[in-house]
Order: sequence, then C-alpha cells, then structure tokens
Amino acid sequence: MNIKVCGITEMKQLQQLDGLDIDFAGLIFYKESPRYIGEKISKSELKKADFDLKKVGVFVNPEMIDVLDAIDDYGLDAVQLHGDESPEMCDDLSSEVEVIKAFRVTDGLDIDKMVAPYDAVCDYYLFDTGGLKESFGGTGKQFDWTILTKAKIEKPFFLSGGIRPEDAVKVKGFKHPDFFGVDINSQFEKEPGVKDMGKVLQFRQGLK
Repeated sequence: MNIKVCGITEMKQLQQLDGLDIDFAGLIFYKESPRYIGEKISKSELKKADFDLKKVGVFVNPEMIDVLDAIDDYGLDAVQLHGDESPEMCDDLSSEVEVIKAFRVTDGLDIDKMVAPYDAVCDYYLFDTGGLKESFGGTGKQFDWTILTKAKIEKPFFLSGGIRPEDAVKVKGFKHPDFFGVDINSQFEKEPGVKDMGKVLQFRQGLK
C-alpha cells in the first residue's frame, strides 16, 4: 500500500516522512490553498535532498511554464494536476516527470468515460471529493468509494478526500485491481501544512 502525504510546507517534515518510509510527499503550488508552498522550503535545499520518497508538485490549472520551472527549481519527481488540464498537457509533462491526474468524484459520474482521454498520457489517477474547496480547504469530506469498484479504470490510482487516521481498516477493506495507494492531508495535521507525525505513523502501521 503506497502512502502519499500531501500539503507539506517544512523541510524537516519531508525528512521525517522519508524516515517513515512514506512513498510520496505533495507540495502544493496552488496559491489559494492554506498549504501553499510559497517560499516556505528552500528550492536549492529541496532539489539537492536525497530522498527515497517522490516529491510531487500539486497544481490547479497552471501555465505550462510554471510547472516546468517548479520541476527544475525543486527537483520534482512527479506532478499532480488537480484542475481541468488537458490530455495534451499531461502528455507533454509526462516526458519530464511522472504525472498524476486528479479527478473530482460526484454521484452518478461515469468514471471510465471521464478518465478515458487521459489513459495514454498519465502514470496514475487520483480520485478526490467534489470540488477545489473540499480538496484544498481541508473540509475532510469523503466520497462513496463504491463508485470506483464499479469502474474498470485500468491505471494505478490513489484514493483521496477526507481520509482519517482511524480509516486504515476501511482502506484495507477497499478492493480494486488498480488500487495503488492513499493520499492523506488535512486529517493528519496540527495546523494547515504541519502534519502530526504520530498520526501518520499510526495510519501506516494500521495498513500493514
């Protein structure tokens, strides 16, 4: 089970996540988010850091040049596109880094129809709660995961949206052949952008 901890704003916490064998860490480049990375972590320090975890830049409807600059400045290993980015943009970025395309899940959605245009141009999908406010505002809402069990998907995907430390059993019980990992964020925080490492460790242990 892969774990992605999103909304990191401190270099020390990245080091701690690496020490906990967390697989992915998300750095949010969306200025409207309370977890916006801004100048909180030194670009050169992060670029030079030797981590086993993958550094993921999270963007919402960005300009291509801004993503490319962030990849270069921070030494990103992957990007997560959380807006209405085109398959063409994903394809262009996939020659630089791994690409995670995020989709906002609502009731009655045809998952397979929604992801089909991105099938050949992304490395992973991520399924999250309905809107940007839920995704980046830390409202802690979950969607009905059974929507995904009825879809083929056929690409490794992350579950996201309001996952809590006590949800480890629920996550372990979720079954889909392409289920790759979980994305955790606001429910594991002391304050926006500052994680409670005890809760992260508790969750990781609970998934074993």
